Amino acid sequence: MKSVLLLVASWLACVSAIAQQRVVEHLSVEARGDYQRDYVDGSGRDDASGFSGRYLNVKMNGQIADRLTYSYRQRLNKASLDAGFFDATDWLHLDYQPTDQWTLSAGKQVVDIGGYEYDRAPIDLYFCSEFWNNVPCYAWGASVAYQLTTTDKLRFQVCESPYRQLPSFSHEDLYSYNLMWYGSHGPWSTMWSVNMMERTDGHYISYIALGNELRLSDRLRLELDLMNRAADHQTYFLRDCSVIGELSYRPTAKWNIYAKASYDVNRTHTAADQLVMAGTELTRVGGGLEFFPLGDGRVRLHANYCYSFGTNANPAGTMLDRQSLVDVGLTWRVRVIGE
Repeated sequence: MKSVLLLVASWLACVSAIAQQRVVEHLSVEARGDYQRDYVDGSGRDDASGFSGRYLNVKMNGQIADRLTYSYRQRLNKASLDAGFFDATDWLHLDYQPTDQWTLSAGKQVVDIGGYEYDRAPIDLYFCSEFWNNVPCYAWGASVAYQLTTTDKLRFQVCESPYRQLPSFSHEDLYSYNLMWYGSHGPWSTMWSVNMMERTDGHYISYIALGNELRLSDRLRLELDLMNRAADHQTYFLRDCSVIGELSYRPTAKWNIYAKASYDVNRTHTAADQLVMAGTELTRVGGGLEFFPLGDGRVRLHANYCYSFGTNANPAGTMLDRQSLVDVGLTWRVRVIGE
């Protein structure tokens, strides 16, 4: 704990000095702690229950020169697998915008996979699909984005394959090729992608990920994600897929009520998909409340419950059959520099 506090103090001292040169436009610290009870078939799992600190993040971005910016997020409570500092770095990239339409980016980035559950910051998620729990979503690479219209953007990315970071593929030279469309058309917004991810040398698994958000009213929102996965030379649909839906209602600025469901299935009888393994069929349903006592995002209390059932073919998988999770917690965000 002392080492974490010293690290944070060192960070703030360095950034304060840098901020005087006006290269830091935003710096914030965010943290979340939970109390969770985990039950499987009615029996408590003591090793997965109790109080825990979930997240402690530092976020920073700014402008280095005209049209040249950077963005950075470090997760201070995440272990470094290889004693490397960057294992706990979510993103660290430079962005160059030569024109108003084009943006070039390089560094550690979010892997461009479509879907709103996948895109949301982990600190803002309470229970997720089996795919989300297994996919490594940050990788080194480069991307180029083009602003088609004021409401549509395309981005092409080449980066390390998420499969490279799995224990069975650790440190292999594998790559991912991703094309993403961001759109906003009235009440409908999109995060759609097509992806080719190298799973072994020269062999790929492809994704079609369709993330959709419908703003049904000023207070009611529906998110619906559909992802289909297929290995080389296979054209099957909906045999290896994930479907996630979340309906949220915000009656006032201080309250948010939501219900969420996810379905992960893999009926392909191949070992290509190591994130949702063959033989898996899992459903999770649940919901909860969020309370913002200050009327904004600086402080948040949450309480939620979810239940999962089905078969998980991954012996190290996260979701279990007849599993219940009860979770309450507190999140806070502090802006050190910037609005």
